Amino acid sequence: MLGPVILAASRSDRMRRLISAAPVTKQVVDRFIPGETVDDVVPIIESLTDRGLELTMDVVGEDITTPEQATAARDAYLALIDRLRDLGLGERVEMSVKLSMFGQALDGGHELALANVRPVVEAAAAIGTTVTLDAEDHTTLDSMFAIHEELRKDFPQTGCVIQAYLFRTEADARRLAEAGSRVRLVKGAYKEPAEVAYQQKHEIDKAYVRILKTLMEGEGYPMIGSHDPRLISIAQELARKAGRKLDEYEFQMLYGIRSDEHLRLAAEGHRMRVYTAYGTDWYGYFMRRLAEKPANLLFFVRSTLTKG
Repeated sequence: MLGPVILAASRSDRMRRLISAAPVTKQVVDRFIPGETVDDVVPIIESLTDRGLELTMDVVGEDITTPEQATAARDAYLALIDRLRDLGLGERVEMSVKLSMFGQALDGGHELALANVRPVVEAAAAIGTTVTLDAEDHTTLDSMFAIHEELRKDFPQTGCVIQAYLFRTEADARRLAEAGSRVRLVKGAYKEPAEVAYQQKHEIDKAYVRILKTLMEGEGYPMIGSHDPRLISIAQELARKAGRKLDEYEFQMLYGIRSDEHLRLAAEGHRMRVYTAYGTDWYGYFMRRLAEKPANLLFFVRSTLTKG
């Protein structure tokens, strides 16, 4: 299994230095992360929305060690929201945030993360959009769900992410499948122990379908985070059986992966949202993309061999 090896490399300073220094790295990283600044990604936002797609924006960066860094992460999202307001694209572009960026792992991190993320949620609501709280490793989830519940008191459109490979997620999905909720379902991209998570792909896929059925039959708004053609077909069938209209759920896929499928689903009338990350601290995000999909790793290796 290459995934756990790659995830371990994502936490290695030595591997970070080696990969960052490789001549081909920028070319490959650009496939997944189209820029480092808001100015870099504005043309991407405009191009994708012009083609009938929606976006969720992620300012990458997870190694937060001081409250000042957490504040800077907050300010980066506020700057993004200001640009979306100026572009008149608030209703087409939402934000995805990792609470680790807002100080969740620091002393007093739960309160700090809530205090930092609330202004972002408020600013997003003011331009007609919303924020989704990304799921991280299982030790952070109780805090994430508590912050999600607190934010929804004033901003009920605030979304969250659940991960199919965790044993707890079926119960979380039943709790979250309520009127007004927005829930993105993904397979999961962190190395988790066998005590809390399925380890085999077929087990994760089966759990994904069970959880998606719960969300589709509930009263909330499911967001299907997957590139798997089989799961996308199953999602469409579950939506049909649940009597959902095309605007009562959406698909989400990563920027740079299966771009033709993004356009195909949008052309069929589906809501299709492209998860688009940007920023200078790209390493952890990039390595998780490699871990999730072996084809991404093969793409990177081939590029390294051919470019030298």
